Amino acid sequence: MATDEIRPAPAVPALRILGPLEIWTEDTQHPVPPGRREIVLASLLLAANQVVSLDTLVDAIWYDDPPATARTQVQICVSGLRTSLSTIGLPIVIVTRTPGYLMQVPPGWLDIQVFSSLVADAQNLIRNNEPQDAARHLRTAIGLWRGSALAGTSSRVLQTKGLQLDEKRLAAVETYADLELRLGRHHQLISEIGTLVNEYPLRERLRGQLMLALYRAGRQAEALDTYRIGRDQLVDQVGLEPSTELRQLQRAILTGGEGLRLETDKPSPSAAAERGVRPFQLPADIADFTGRTEQIDAIQRRLVAGDNQRAVRVVMVTGSPGVGKSALAVHIGHRMIDEHFPDGQLYANLGGTTSEHACPTEVLGRFLRALGLPGAAIPEHAEERAELYRHLLSRKRMLVVLDDADASVQLRLLLPGSNSCAVIVTSRGRPRGLPGAWVTTIDVMDDPAALELLGKVVGEERVAAEPDAAGTLVRLVGGLPLALRVVAARLAGRPHWTLSGMVGRLADERSRLDELAHGEMIVRASLAMSYDGLDPATRRLFRLVGAINSDGFPAWAAAALVDGDVDQTTELLERLVDVHLLEIASIDRDGNPHFRMHAIIRLFARERLAATEQPGVIHSGMCRMIGGWLRLTTEAHRRVYGGDYTVLHGTAATWEPPRSYLATALADPLGWLEAARSNLSEAVQQAAELGLDELCWDLAVSLVVIFEARSYLAEWEFTHLRALEVTRAKGNSRGTAALMCSLGSLYLSRNRTAAAEDVLLPALATFEELGDPHGRAMTVRNLAFLDLARGQVDRAAERYRSALADFAIVGDRIGHAHVLSQIGHIELISGAPEAAESHLKEALALCEKVGSRRVEVQVRYRLCELMVDQGRLAAAAEVLAELLQVARAGRDVVGEGRILHRLGVVNAALGRAVEAEAAYREALAVHEQIMDRAGVAAVSGDLKSLLG
Repeated sequence: MATDEIRPAPAVPALRILGPLEIWTEDTQHPVPPGRREIVLASLLLAANQVVSLDTLVDAIWYDDPPATARTQVQICVSGLRTSLSTIGLPIVIVTRTPGYLMQVPPGWLDIQVFSSLVADAQNLIRNNEPQDAARHLRTAIGLWRGSALAGTSSRVLQTKGLQLDEKRLAAVETYADLELRLGRHHQLISEIGTLVNEYPLRERLRGQLMLALYRAGRQAEALDTYRIGRDQLVDQVGLEPSTELRQLQRAILTGGEGLRLETDKPSPSAAAERGVRPFQLPADIADFTGRTEQIDAIQRRLVAGDNQRAVRVVMVTGSPGVGKSALAVHIGHRMIDEHFPDGQLYANLGGTTSEHACPTEVLGRFLRALGLPGAAIPEHAEERAELYRHLLSRKRMLVVLDDADASVQLRLLLPGSNSCAVIVTSRGRPRGLPGAWVTTIDVMDDPAALELLGKVVGEERVAAEPDAAGTLVRLVGGLPLALRVVAARLAGRPHWTLSGMVGRLADERSRLDELAHGEMIVRASLAMSYDGLDPATRRLFRLVGAINSDGFPAWAAAALVDGDVDQTTELLERLVDVHLLEIASIDRDGNPHFRMHAIIRLFARERLAATEQPGVIHSGMCRMIGGWLRLTTEAHRRVYGGDYTVLHGTAATWEPPRSYLATALADPLGWLEAARSNLSEAVQQAAELGLDELCWDLAVSLVVIFEARSYLAEWEFTHLRALEVTRAKGNSRGTAALMCSLGSLYLSRNRTAAAEDVLLPALATFEELGDPHGRAMTVRNLAFLDLARGQVDRAAERYRSALADFAIVGDRIGHAHVLSQIGHIELISGAPEAAESHLKEALALCEKVGSRRVEVQVRYRLCELMVDQGRLAAAAEVLAELLQVARAGRDVVGEGRILHRLGVVNAALGRAVEAEAAYREALAVHEQIMDRAGVAAVSGDLKSLLG
């Protein structure tokens, strides 16, 4: 191609280095030869339209150890690149220029050039005081990035240059964030900047922008917490305090500085809603959603209709599996967020197409948490939860989406009571308990809509080139959206295939399609087409991950099933995503994807699994996966308690997940346990189903660390009772005793003393029979707590001393410290403050020695009781203030209310009326927030006494 033949630049750059190195022509991606040729190409693109010396290319490939033939090998690479680029037809030329080569790239063809041009234009717009246009240019520039620049390169030289380019991206992001803050778009910034702050924790400008965005969004506490986390990381990692600017911003947020708010900020009727909890739980909308225009309009009119103002508006969407009910409900939800339902949406998948239907009690628990209620404030019974749920939604304008409902599910409990809210229910049939619901049935797509969808996925030009084949293809799959998407994904992933070739493939299976022409069988046939096109390794992985019961499993869990490498397994999982047999459920805070399999696809995978794999293979894979969850949970528990303290373990073998996953569990153990909680509880359930008694009970009792810390009391009981079934069936006496001991703790926290005694006494008998001092110590400790709750102080003290001796024998220092704290409490109420002080200080020293922050806080709270008893009120107030910060940092709203109340009492005793009143009023607000009537009454009484 002549160098003076100028072709217009493509809409999206064809040469891409802002991410993995890629070459595109229109919608076709061309393979980049790996190894030396890839390094040469990247080096030339980095210096496009500039001469790159042969020595520079040699250094990029071999760094400091080039072979004697290095220059010759580079020349061979350049020759090969010239041939490849000429074959593709790009207007790119590599010319020889002393002392090396120059790659001629026209404007608009290379993404880094486009990026630099957009950034330069944005800077000019900023100088001309045009922030909105500048932000738009920067947003486009940043959108060119697909990950780290030159990701995946093996060249150390190119890795360094990639880091330099990444720095330019971050600078552009920071400038863009400044503009968006200036334009008042702080709400939209929080998620994006928050992700970058987690990725670059020491970058103070980003952290300051996130703090300001949070503050302007009415989230002052989170803004301050963002500063605290950043300061801790700076001090720990580099030994420096935050910059002057960041410290000044923190002080301004603390004092509510006027300079932090936009000049255009004005109070509005929605201000209170902005400050409150606004859940947005809908899954992501489908970018290429097609058709359904009339049904969308009709459903939206019903959801906002005013013809029945006293009843909540309910729309039920029914239809066969795979017809697009869920996608339609989610799409409508996203369309109506801001204008009609500004207070947010709640979403629950009720599992109607699975054997494990969602329990309304559990769904209500998740909804109440999403609405801001802490675990301890959530009632135990379904009816009470439903009453509280209706109360919280009574003055809100919210949309509730109940997906995949079954006829047996009691939806009545999940309906709001207010006409300001609306509900969309999707179901195969019509569930009971929905009088007055407006029902609409979704059918397969008509030909025009199906052809439009096919064009969006595979490319409109391919459909236009073969219109007859496209029409035949749509008819062969019956217009079913799920089937059409599977077929279209195969075509999109293979640009060299023709549509008529795909019709021929379907024709080869005509007898099967004819036989499966009704109902769900259409889905099975469509899935078989995609499945049969996979390579053997990917097919096997697909079958095995079908055994996982999860709404989002990590790649390591799939690797455990096949006992393979995580990176290689991730590649196979991505292939399954490409053909729509899996989907990305979420991305965790470390950037790792979690995968999800549709319930119907999971049924198909399990059919293939049963037909092809031996039961022993499946059993071994599940043992490894559940063993991986146990390994991670054990590490998280150790970090919280400083070791394997106050927990019993069994003999089950574990599986070692990659170090990166272990590092995440150790960095923020409670945060990791919270994020992985549903997978962990499901692992207990699957272990029980498979009869893996040792894995089952060990994982269940290890999970108490999160169940107790965040008040997941229902899950605590469910997992333990399920594990009890399998340990009893297997005759596992130690596992049974460990579970009953743990259930005793649960029942004591609920003040169910009779139930606690019923499980603790047989557990103690078993541990004594087995000669297990650790199990005996934990059970006797719980029985002592039971004695204390019943007012049997002497008997409690005797049992605590017995537990203390056993904890010392097994070296459980935190169990030892906890019992010392309880003995100190007994001594304090018995009038022996000196002995109490001695035991409490000994307990505190043990906690500090092993680094158990959680138990240390409990012991220090006990010490406050002693300080008050000794008249050391000022010291008590100081300790309570520290504990208050810990409670807030850990999102412990219940603890925050109690500490504030006690802080008010102490300040009142000190004569600090102003501080006492402030503490009481904050405590009152917290107790009102969690609807703790007893707490409200107690604080109100003390506040009235203070005010006279």
